[in-house]
Amino acid sequence: MGRPFGVPVYVAPSWFVVAALITWVFGGQLDRVLPELGGVRYLVSLFFAVAFYASVLVHELAHTVAALRFRLPVRRIQLQFFGGVSEIEKESETPGREFVLAFVGPLLSLVLAGLFYLGLYAVEPGTVPAVLLAGLMISNLIVAVFNLLPGLPLDGGRMLRAVIWKISGRPMTGTVAAAWTGRALAVAVLIGMPLLSYAGGFTDEQRDFGGMDSITDALLAAILAAIIWTGAGNSLRMARLRERLPELSARALTRRAVPVTADTPLSEGLRRANESGARALVVVDGQGDPLAIVRESAIAGVPGHRRPWVAVSALAQDLTEGMRVSAELAGEELLEQLRTTPATEYLVVEESGEIYGVLSAADVERAFVAAMAKPAG
Repeated sequence: MGRPFGVPVYVAPSWFVVAALITWVFGGQLDRVLPELGGVRYLVSLFFAVAFYASVLVHELAHTVAALRFRLPVRRIQLQFFGGVSEIEKESETPGREFVLAFVGPLLSLVLAGLFYLGLYAVEPGTVPAVLLAGLMISNLIVAVFNLLPGLPLDGGRMLRAVIWKISGRPMTGTVAAAWTGRALAVAVLIGMPLLSYAGGFTDEQRDFGGMDSITDALLAAILAAIIWTGAGNSLRMARLRERLPELSARALTRRAVPVTADTPLSEGLRRANESGARALVVVDGQGDPLAIVRESAIAGVPGHRRPWVAVSALAQDLTEGMRVSAELAGEELLEQLRTTPATEYLVVEESGEIYGVLSAADVERAFVAAMAKPAG
C-alpha cells in the first residue's frame, strides 16, 4: 500500500474480513444514533473502519520509526485481522531501547485518542463527525490499553521483558518471564471475558453496540486467547533461536579446502585433499586467486573409474560476490549472508583475502538443527 520511511506496508486478506465486520457493527450503531442516515450509514461505517486501521498504521509506524532510529532493519508492516505488526528483523541491543521501542506504539495510540477527544469540542454533538470522532477516540484508547497489558507478544510484554532484562542482565530471562505472563494473560482472556459478560460486566447498551451475545463473546475471547498464547510461544522460540545463533560460526563450520587448477583431474584433486585432510576443492588461476568451488554433489555423481578423465572445472560452480563469506561471520550475520545469496557451497576467506576453506549450506543447516534441539539451559 506504500513505503513510508522506506518500509513496505501490506494489507493481509484477513483485514477485509474485519473491515466488513466493523462496517456492519458500526452501521448498526449508527442506525440507532442517526436513523436519518438510512443506507448511507454503511458508507460512514466503512470510512470508520478505514480510519481505525489508519490509526493502527500510525501505531505501527511509531514502532518502525523508533526501530530505524536505533538502526534496526524493518522488513515490512502488515495490517491484519487483529491490528498490525511491524516485522523488525533484529533485537534491540539494550533493555532501554527495547522499552522505548515497545512503548512508542501505545503512546501514539493514546495521543491519537486525546486528539480525537479534543476534536469532539470542535463539532456539534449528535452529528456524523461527532460519532466518528467518539468511535475513533474509544477504539484508540482500547488499542493502547490492550497493548499495554504485560504479556508477550503485546507491547506491554516487551516492556516487561525490558525491565526484567535490565534487572537480571539476561534478555532470555526477561523473555521467559514475559512469555509466561502472556500465556497467563491468554488464559485470563479465555475465561474472564465470557464470565465478565455473563456476570453483567457489559451493560445492555454496550452489548447492543457490539451486537455480541454470549456465544460471540466466547468466540472472540477464544480467538484473542489463541493469538496471545501462540505469540507468547513464538517469542520463546525466537528468543531461544537468537540465544543459540552465535554457535553458528563460519570459521567453526568451514571445511578445509585444497586449491587446484582448472585442468586438474578429479582423481588427482581428491588425492591431494585426502593427503592434507581436506574435504573440499577450490579452483584457482595461475596466481592462486579463487575462481570456482567444486560442488560436492557433482563429485558424488562421478563414478570412480571416470574420475581420472574428468577435470575439476567441469564440476565447479563459478564464484559470485555473494558466495565469498568472511571467516569471522557468525550467528544472524552469517544466516543473512546465506539467505541473501542462496548456494550449496561458499568460499570462506580471511580478512586478508586468503582462502580459509569451503562452507557447505548443508553443514550450516545441520548445525542449526542441532543447536535448536539442545535442551534449554
